[in-house]
Amino acid sequence: MSEVPGGDGVTDLPDRVDEADRAIEAIVLVAEEPVPPGLLAQLLEIPVTEVERRCDALAMDYEASGRGFELVRVAGGYRFQTRPELSAYVERYLTEGSGGPLSPAALETLAIVAYKQPISRAQITAVRGVGVDGVVRTLTQRDLVAEVGRDPGPGQAVLYGTTPRFLERLGLDSLRDLPPLGEFVPGADVVEALEVGLRAGDDPRRSPVPPVSAPPPPDLQGPDVDVVGDVRTVGGVEDEDDDRRAGA
Repeated sequence: MSEVPGGDGVTDLPDRVDEADRAIEAIVLVAEEPVPPGLLAQLLEIPVTEVERRCDALAMDYEASGRGFELVRVAGGYRFQTRPELSAYVERYLTEGSGGPLSPAALETLAIVAYKQPISRAQITAVRGVGVDGVVRTLTQRDLVAEVGRDPGPGQAVLYGTTPRFLERLGLDSLRDLPPLGEFVPGADVVEALEVGLRAGDDPRRSPVPPVSAPPPPDLQGPDVDVVGDVRTVGGVEDEDDDRRAGA
């Protein structure tokens, strides 16, 4: 059996081969960017040509076994990626799974950060009128906003701004390419109409209450009752009791 030098002795080649393959898989799996073969060779202490040979063998093994992922060489390094024929399932996960579309609250908060950055959570809350802790946490996890500094004032609140991924997702080169806010501000006539609608809205305290006329006294109701001066007549006949009271 062939042997290669180890730290304090010798190591069997078959064990070394298996360990190297598993190490390549582990490193490429956790890497955020393609891993250059030279770096893999340095970490595994084997020649670069051996790294390339092993990666080619692993890629062929994944393809032969019908795995849902593949090991490819891109941008001068190796990375794992999903098989192209499974893209429909991946897209469904991205739109309906944990990485689905942002909620309206998250989109509103993201717009505030984009146009007002750097901005603190308290300032975002003041603009939206509701708490934003959970929304900011979601945007941070999606790598759309990040901490960019501290407010020099009391408390030194954390300030947030957008990330390069935000620009990438929106297809922008820089924040200067954001559309001007003036395009989304309604005209003066629209604002006035909205204010009128709000003043006369559903709040009953703000709605004008029409005056309610009091009904006539009970003893004056009826079609045959007339009042002439201080004398009441019923059907043209004077009420004697009222006449006597008036004379008194």
